[in-house]
Amino acid sequence: MTTNIKAYRAAILHSLADPAVVGVEQSYEYFEDGILLIENGKVAQVGAAAELLPKLAGVEVQHYRDALITPGFIDTHIHYPQTGMIASYGEQLLDWLNTYTFPTERQFEDKAHASDVAAIFLKELLRNGTTTALVFGSVHPQSVDAFFEQADKLNLRMIAGKVLMDRNAPDYLTDTAESGYAESKALIERWHGKGRLHYAVTPRFAPTSTPEQLELAGKLLGEYPDLYMHTHLSENRKEIEWVKALFPERKGYLDVYDHHKLIGPRAVFAHGVHLCEDECKRLAETGSAVAFCPTSNLFLGSGLFDLNKLEAHGVRVGLGTDVGAGTSFSQLQSLNEAYKVMQLQGKKLDPFKSLYLATLGGANALYLDDKLGNFLPGKDADFLVLDYNATPLISYRMQQAKSLEERLFALTMLGDDRAVKETFAAGVSVHQR
Repeated sequence: MTTNIKAYRAAILHSLADPAVVGVEQSYEYFEDGILLIENGKVAQVGAAAELLPKLAGVEVQHYRDALITPGFIDTHIHYPQTGMIASYGEQLLDWLNTYTFPTERQFEDKAHASDVAAIFLKELLRNGTTTALVFGSVHPQSVDAFFEQADKLNLRMIAGKVLMDRNAPDYLTDTAESGYAESKALIERWHGKGRLHYAVTPRFAPTSTPEQLELAGKLLGEYPDLYMHTHLSENRKEIEWVKALFPERKGYLDVYDHHKLIGPRAVFAHGVHLCEDECKRLAETGSAVAFCPTSNLFLGSGLFDLNKLEAHGVRVGLGTDVGAGTSFSQLQSLNEAYKVMQLQGKKLDPFKSLYLATLGGANALYLDDKLGNFLPGKDADFLVLDYNATPLISYRMQQAKSLEERLFALTMLGDDRAVKETFAAGVSVHQR
């Protein structure tokens, strides 16, 4: 096998651990003038340019000036069929689903339509520097085939699944407990572990699945132990009341999933805005994760996510855009809104914690931190180049910045897709601005 070595030079920043656990100073590594060395799509080495350049005879070095290289962003909750209905006006969760989401998702029974949307969706992610995402398909198996075909072409590390929904939804958008199980199983056999692709068993949320469907979803997880489980939890107060009415025998929303063996490592619950202490404790002890989706929670008026509470319990937390209730594909914009969500609760979100949430924290939530999230040798070379001169305002703000912390914070407040100069997946450029 021919060795393919590439070197990239810029300021380089990556997370080493959660600042909430080790403290801010120990949580990251930074090189003002650094080199990222890539070999056959993996990180070979990262370090100071002065130290590494003399060892790189014959290796072409791509130099980005006034730029910052970080690991690729990770989105732990997003709906690709909702790309075309982002920014739909005026409803809270349950009405929004009926008014906008379900009619939009109906179109995904057409495989050609699904392929077109998947291509647009992946292009948007990459334009925004997101290299891995945990993705909802629609109820149609062909929606997942279309998504994985597009992701595989680009050799992206993506996780997705067919929605399971056998009640409380329009007839044109429901499966049955048995058909949902059989179609999911066929998709798992076809896609899970192919290239850099992973499958997620995906009940939409407890109200749209019968106990029989949830039971079979749990059965799938038992049959394929390294699958993901992806659903919604405690997003909206009316939704929580609905769950209580539908499952009066369970002690709470999380307990519905717990009872059906849909909880544990690689189980990711979107939102978790209204969790009680016992639920936080249970999420932590089972190794389950929660996706913090600030733009969506604000847009639908769902509530303010209590990051500190989940941290105190040791729950794994990733960052999600939740497009299309979320209003941007950009994780920089997610962090902008996350900061405000914390401020409204009288708390701070440190910029290095923001970096962690968007990169290594997401990898940790997805149990992919052995492959993604920072620049330790052997990890996948998924990374992006952020431009300090992306807009006149960012450029001017950077001239005033006195520290790395200040530059990083300004990027999360002012940055969006325009700040992403280039995105790489497995060492290959997949987007250039």
